[in-house]
Formats: sequence, structure tokens, C-alpha cells
Amino acid sequence: MTNREEIHLVWLKRDLRLQDNEAIFNALNSEKRVLLLYCFEPILLKDSHYSQRHWNFIKESITDLNKTLKPYNAKILAVESDIIPTINQLLSKYRISNIFSHQETGILVTYERDKNFKRYCKNNLIQWHENINNGVQRGLKNRDGWNEIVEAFYAIEPLSFSPQENQLLLIDEIETLENYFKIPNLNTLNTKSFQKGGRTSGLKYLNSFFKERYPNYMIHISKPELARMSCSRLSPYLAWGNLSIREIYHRANHFKKTARHKKAIEAFMSRLRWQTHFIQKFEMEHTMEEASLNRGFHKLKKSISKQYKYAWKTGQTGYPLVDACMRCLNETGYLNFRMRALVVSFFTHNLWQPWQEATTHLSQMFLDFEPGIHFPQLQMQAGETGVNMLRIYNPIKNSLEHDPEAIFIKKWVPELKALDIPFVHQPYLMTEMEQQFYNFKLGKDYPKPIVDVETSRRKASDTLWEYRKDKTVLEETKRILRKHTLKSRLTKS
Repeated sequence: MTNREEIHLVWLKRDLRLQDNEAIFNALNSEKRVLLLYCFEPILLKDSHYSQRHWNFIKESITDLNKTLKPYNAKILAVESDIIPTINQLLSKYRISNIFSHQETGILVTYERDKNFKRYCKNNLIQWHENINNGVQRGLKNRDGWNEIVEAFYAIEPLSFSPQENQLLLIDEIETLENYFKIPNLNTLNTKSFQKGGRTSGLKYLNSFFKERYPNYMIHISKPELARMSCSRLSPYLAWGNLSIREIYHRANHFKKTARHKKAIEAFMSRLRWQTHFIQKFEMEHTMEEASLNRGFHKLKKSISKQYKYAWKTGQTGYPLVDACMRCLNETGYLNFRMRALVVSFFTHNLWQPWQEATTHLSQMFLDFEPGIHFPQLQMQAGETGVNMLRIYNPIKNSLEHDPEAIFIKKWVPELKALDIPFVHQPYLMTEMEQQFYNFKLGKDYPKPIVDVETSRRKASDTLWEYRKDKTVLEETKRILRKHTLKSRLTKS
């Protein structure tokens, strides 16, 4: 036992990259050898927010990392185990006095796990070094000086990955360790439905965006079909850490100097900043996972309808754009931002369902599930912040404006494909004679509208605007603004 080698350990979580990874950089900044660890944690494998598409993306990411590590004769130790029993097992083989990882702004399960792990490290005389992830700061009471802190973080040159010779534990040593763990199979089905995980794939999307796809970024950003090409499609690579916000920001800033469409690049860069902003908000208000940020809306009660939930999840609401979006999301894991807002708006306003009832289905379907984006956005689109503008998206208006030729709808709702375009957008307008002409039966070949969109919109709007006059809602709105808004903006308002 006394002859155990002392090593440094890097616990990889949502930072599946070697470059610009501060935890790895700091662990290598010593004479100790380093073990890179990823745990497929049972507490997350069974958590309702996750699905197989996430684990496949992670497996592809680790496989890609292992290819990069091969020239160093190293690999990731990937195990199916929670973190504390993993460290206990490793401590029987090595002395571990320092563990490096990123601070994770995750779900409540990981928040509790990290608190337990902190106690574990203290009890076992282990120093746990947590590094800032993508500029998000822990322990802030308000946004005083936040902009400057984030600016300083973004300004740092992305960190390199340059281990000394044999500084990483070698493949044969890791394969010996694998004998003491349950080892997951990293093979995944080669499906084209989903974006492939890993830094190599992330860089391909990044390169193609700046090379040819970015000029129509702002023009197509709201279009459900065209956005699939003109948006960056980098969100899963950020969510799982194949790429860092900082390195993408640096790349964009450098490209902007010679770009022909500078406004498109500036718009893209501003959205990188918004990503940090929303995750920071979630970091400061972790209860948002289960309850509305504005406590005044805790009094708002909505009856849960299994029928409505099922129709919405499966794309059978009778509103073609909503159904196309849900089917596309279920199949590919991706929707552009406006369509995400649309399906949440329809669920929470038109179907009048609690946003919490949409949480796990959407998190399971979004390949880029990022808790710090997911929960603030759900609440914002549900109109329960008291701060943001109340937006109730009209599915017909959006359908006509953003998919005028019904290309997206016909692709994902093929039962409407043979209809003329006006009826593709609004099949319920067809008369009995027109249905006979198209050999199409509303209610059989495609559902009748599950609710009246105008009546349900008015009910939601009237109710939510009335709530915004509530004393608790107003007090909470002021609290939220004080906590999450820059002082300069508060002064102006």
C-alpha cells in the first residue's frame, strides 16, 4: 500500500475535450502523472431528463477523444459507476490527493452529488479543484461586475493540450484498471438521424459554418427547414463540451475581421454570450428545475391532460407546424430556436399545461440538452418569469411566414403531402367535398385541431396578464431584475 504511485485525476463531465480544458491543463501543470476519467453514472443513466441519444453522443465523444489520445499511448478510463465508489476503487491502486474537474451547472441530482463528493474529498484529504466552465461564475449574489468578469474570461487565449512524454497513464495501465470496473460498450449505431458526437464532428460543423453556411444565418434563423443549414448547429458540441464557448468566440472574432457578412457573425457571437447569461441565471437560481423563478406564479394551477400531452409529444395536435416540429425533434434531436419556442408556447398556452409536464420529454429529445438553457427558456416561453415579454406564438401565422411552401411540414407530416399548400397549413378548412376530392378524411388521415387556437390564446393571455398585476408577482419581478440584470440597465429602466 505504501508503494502506491501518487497521480492526479481529471473527472470529465460536460467538458469532453482536451483543448481549452482548464481542468486538464491544471492537472498536467505538475510532475505527477494524470488519469482522465469519465463515469457513466447510474444516478444519471436512470434520470428521466436523459435518453439513449445523449449517452450515444457521449460514447462517440469518448471514442473520438481516444483516437486523439492514441499517439500519446493513452485513453480515457470510462466506467459505469457513480463517482465515489469509482474513486474508492482507484484509491486501492493509486494515491490520489488532487482531483480536477469543471464546475457543473447541472440538474438537482448532480448538485446533490457534487455536495456529497465535496464532503467525501474533505474526509479523504483530497483536494478537489473545480474550474470555471464557459465563464459561468459560482456564488454570485447579483450581476455586479459580471460583464467584466465574463469579458476577461473570453479574452484569455484558449488553452492548449500538451502533456509531457508519458505524463498520461498508459493504455495498458488503464486496461488493467478496467478489470475492476463495469466497462460500458462505446460502440453506437451509425445513424444519420442525429449529429455525431465528438470534437472532430464539432470542428467540421464549425468550419463549414464559417466557410459557407453563415451568410444566411440571420435571414434563415427562424425558418424550420432552412435554419437546419444556416444556423451553426454547434449547440450539442457546446452542451457536452466537445468545443468551448471561448474557443468558438475567439474563432468567430478572428473570422469577423475578413468576413464579408460581418453582421451575421456579430449576431452569432451575441448568441454565444446569451448562452453564458442563461446558464449563469440557472447557476444562481437552481430551484428553477422544479418551480417557476417568479414565486408569484406558484399559485397558478393548470389541470394535466394525458390526452393533450400524448398528442403534443407524438405530433398529433391537428396543427401541422406544431406536429412537424415535434416529429422532427423526436427523430433528429434538433429544432431551431423559434420552433422550440413555438412548441412550448403551444403546450403551455394553447393546451394550458404546466411547463413542468414538458420538461423531461423535451430534455430527452433535445440532443443539446443543457440544463442552464433548458429550464430558464421553458419558463420564459411559458410566460412565468414576470420579466420577459409575454409571447404566445400563433402556429398558423408562423407556418405561413416561416414555411410558406410547406416544405418542412410535408417532410415531417407526409399524410398532408398530397394537399394543396393552403390546406397543408390549415387542413381543417377543407369542406367534405374537398376532402373527397383529395381522398383525405380529416379526423382519420390527420387529426382535427385538438383545441381552438384563438379561444385558447385569449384565455392564456387574459390569465397571465392578470397574474402580472399580482402583488407577489410584482415583488418577485423586482427581485429577479435586481439579481439578474446589470445595474446600468436597471438605472436606464
